[in-house]
Amino acid sequence: MESVQMAKHSAEVVVEGLKKILLNVQEELDEKVQSKVEKLIAELQGRQHHHPPPPPPPCDHDAQRLDDGFHFFKTNIFDKNRECFKKLAEDQHPKFLVISCSDSRVSPSVVLNFKPGEAFAGRNIANMVPQFDQLRHTEIGSVIEYAVKELQVDNILIMGHSRCGGIKRLMSLPDQTQTYDFIDEWVKIGLPAKKKVLEEAGDLCPEQQRTLCEKESVKNSMGNLLTYPFVRSAVVNGTLTLRGGYYDFVNGDFEQWKMCTKPCHPQ
Repeated sequence: MESVQMAKHSAEVVVEGLKKILLNVQEELDEKVQSKVEKLIAELQGRQHHHPPPPPPPCDHDAQRLDDGFHFFKTNIFDKNRECFKKLAEDQHPKFLVISCSDSRVSPSVVLNFKPGEAFAGRNIANMVPQFDQLRHTEIGSVIEYAVKELQVDNILIMGHSRCGGIKRLMSLPDQTQTYDFIDEWVKIGLPAKKKVLEEAGDLCPEQQRTLCEKESVKNSMGNLLTYPFVRSAVVNGTLTLRGGYYDFVNGDFEQWKMCTKPCHPQ
C-alpha cells in the first residue's frame, strides 16, 4: 500500500510539473509537442486511479534486453552463488571504493573482474573528484564519505581511461560552438591537470595531450581526495590507500599507481 501511495504521489508531482511547462512555454511549443505533453498528462492522471501498468509489449526491444540481461544474471550468477548472495543480503564489506567514468565502455566490475560485494562505486563524467566542499558536489562527496566512514574501505581507486569525452571537453575549453548546462563547470575540476599538460607537453598533438591529461587528471583527483578530512586522516593513519588507474580500451592495457604513508611496494 505504501509503494502504491508513493507511486501516486510521484505521478502527481510529474503531472504538476508538466502543467507548469505548458503554462510557462505554451506559446513557444508547436502544436505537435503540445499535444504530446497533454497526452502524457492524461495518461499519468489515468494511472493514479488504476493498478500499475502491465508489462511492456513484446515490441519493446529495449525492455526485452533488460529482461534478458537479468535472466542471464539470475540463472548463471545469482542461482549458482546463493550462499554468497545470502551473506551480501546481510551486510557489505567492500575493500575498494572505485570512482570511474560514466562512459559506457568503462565498467569497473567488468574491466577489473569485481565480484558483487568487492567494490563500492561512484561514477561521473571523467571520473573526477572535486575538492572538499559541503555546499557543492555533494553527490560524489557523500559516496566518498560513506565508503570511508561507514564501510571503512581499504582502498580508493580513481580509474581514468582512454578517449575520455569529458577530458576532451576540458582540453577544448573555452569553446563557444557548443554549450552545456552542467558538463563545462564540472570538468573544470581538472583545470590544474590541463594546465600542467599544456606547460610540459605543449608541443604534442591534441590527441597526445588528451591522453596525458586523462592520466594527469586522475592524479589531480587523488590530490583532491586529501582535502576531505576523513580521507586525509585515514591515509595518515595507514588504514587507507589512494590508488590511481588508467584503462586503455584501445590496446587493452591497465596501469596503476598509488599514494600511501606506509611503505609502498612497486606495482
